[in-house]
Parts: sequence; structure tokens; C-alpha cells
Amino acid sequence: MTQKIPLVIGIAGGSGSGKTTVAQEILRRVGADSIAFLQHDSYYKDLRTMKASQHSDVNFDHPDALETELLIQHIIALRDFKPVQVPIYDFANDTRKPETFTVEPKNVILVEGILLYVEPELRKLFDVKLFVDTDADIRFIRRLQRDLSERGRTTASVIEQYFASVRPAHLEFVEPSKRYADVIIPEGGYNTAALDMVTARIENLLK
Repeated sequence: MTQKIPLVIGIAGGSGSGKTTVAQEILRRVGADSIAFLQHDSYYKDLRTMKASQHSDVNFDHPDALETELLIQHIIALRDFKPVQVPIYDFANDTRKPETFTVEPKNVILVEGILLYVEPELRKLFDVKLFVDTDADIRFIRRLQRDLSERGRTTASVIEQYFASVRPAHLEFVEPSKRYADVIIPEGGYNTAALDMVTARIENLLK
């Protein structure tokens, strides 16, 4: 390792804003072999002890739905060049799978999630804070497409959840957290100019 302490970068933004696209583009441009990638979604709490009928009552866009303490522990461990075992979340059943996957320490730690800048203890770990800012209608359409194709949801359930919890949580937590960002990226992965700037900065710091 050439750096004494790895560079920790956060990518936040509303659900469906294009955070993952930005993260994947950074991984592609900088090189995945130089980056330890974590997603806040991996740290959702396991709901296996709850009845399946009660899962719909859980607000998955609220900070309390995530085990942020474990994410904090993992970032600190990676900063100390120690590998971590990241949970694998089964979104179809709202449970964690028995197995985990290993993330090895790298010179850059890239973390993606909608609520990264809400918790002060997590927020202070980031050296660079990015926020992907995308119009609400585009975010909803992307979320709908994702939940239908990847998470076994129905259109009606996605719409109901959007009005009941996603939109209120965005207005209460995600949108206000934008003020903590160092760089705001409109339109996410389609903003080539912003991605050029961000990746050039990362590559420069790595040198």
C-alpha cells in the first residue's frame, strides 16, 4: 500500500438517482483493483424474526432500517488495511443470507447509499462526499424498474411504498443531507464532465 490512510469517498443521493451508475463508472475508470466498494444497502437489518405480513410496515428508507454501526466498523477496518465480511441481503425476503462476501482493503474505499450523510458518525469518515442529484420523476421510474426486475415486487406495492415512505423519507433525510456534500453531480452517470473531474481527482490523490 502506498498511502498511510486510504481515501474514503461517499456517493449519496435519492433512491434511483444514479448512485450505482456513478460508482460503477468510477470503478471502471480508476480500476476496481484499486478500490474497496461497499454499498449501504448490504447493511439492512434482518427481518426474519418478524412475520412476513409485517415487513410492509418497515420503512426501508429510514436510517433505523440499516445497521449503520456495522458499516462504520467495516470502513474503519478497511482504513486499517483489514479485510471485512460484508452481509448479503435478500431483498425478496427482507433477510440476510447466511454467507457473506469478503472486501479486501485498497487505497480507495468507495461507499454508496441514500443515507450516508445523515448519521454524523458515518459522515465524518468520508474524505470526499459526492451527491447525485436527479429529478424525482426519473428517480421513481428507475426505482420502479429496479424493484420489478430485481426485487420481486409488484407495480402497486412499489407505488404504495413510494408515497408512504420513500418520498417522505427523501424529503426528511436525503434531500437535507445534500448540504454536506463536497460535490453535487446532476444527472448522475450521464454527467461526463463531473465524472471526469471526480476520477481525475481520485487518480491524482492515488499518485
